[in-house]
Amino acid sequence: MGAPAPKQEDKDARTLAIRPSVAARLFEESQAIEREDAIRAGMAGFLGRALVQATLPYREPDAELPVWGRSAGDTSLIIKPGHYFDPDTNKFKSMGYPYGTIPRLLLAWLSTEAVRTKDKHVVLGDSLGEFMNGIGITAHTGGKNGSITRLREMMKRLFASDMAIVRGGAAGGDFAQSKFSVADETCLWWDAQKPEQAGLWQSSVTLSDKFFNEIVANPVPVDLRALRALRQSPMAIDLYCWLTYRNFSLRAPTTVPWEALKLQFGSGAEAEKKFRETVKRALMQVMEVYPAATVTPTKAGLFLEPSRTSVPRLVKSW
Repeated sequence: MGAPAPKQEDKDARTLAIRPSVAARLFEESQAIEREDAIRAGMAGFLGRALVQATLPYREPDAELPVWGRSAGDTSLIIKPGHYFDPDTNKFKSMGYPYGTIPRLLLAWLSTEAVRTKDKHVVLGDSLGEFMNGIGITAHTGGKNGSITRLREMMKRLFASDMAIVRGGAAGGDFAQSKFSVADETCLWWDAQKPEQAGLWQSSVTLSDKFFNEIVANPVPVDLRALRALRQSPMAIDLYCWLTYRNFSLRAPTTVPWEALKLQFGSGAEAEKKFRETVKRALMQVMEVYPAATVTPTKAGLFLEPSRTSVPRLVKSW
């Protein structure tokens, strides 16, 4: 249990702490969310519960790391990168880890399609441009650092990775492990030079049985408009999803300690003070698109009070 929550900063103060371009986008989406809820707007999406509790990297880990992981309580997400043969060195090389915003948008889109269709074979759309718009990337740029290049790279990394959800594991304690990959098969037939042009064949992803079953059995409803508005901050996306997930079952005020939050959302090498500041900045963005959440940073951690979920509870798959 936590102490009574301090008075929240008013909305104007939060907005001033956010970059003007980001604030403008958040304001626009917050107005749309206020006018019409996600279900009526056709923007209710889903994420698997396990990937809300233990999240992907925010920044690129060293590609040579054999394994990367993050923990939340007794639950850990462990990722091993895929590999490919490099003819220049005559060796197998790591593809690298999926990280940042794009894999999160991909997972939300794929999860939503899986829940909607109840089919693990997911068609990605006739053209690359159509797919990018669908996941919330509206700028279709090429080149080394363009959105098309980054999307294709993150799709390869995400779909080639092996993951595991591990619960427990301490000496003498309980232990449970579930290994999975996101996709069993991936077929990308788009022409990156002509993103708006339909391919000769439909691009598709066949989700793995374990990933598909986890999504369908334990879907966490989210507002896709909120994810897209928060797309420049992967931590803000994770905080938003975590808050609406917590508010599904939260019955009394509670404080989540900074130490627990750092395990779930932080980096082991990150200083405590810097981590707290990063969370507070991300939370300012989240509150613009999820103002119903009653959450306050305190000296002890994040003070949560029972609040409405971001997507109304009447959504059928909750």
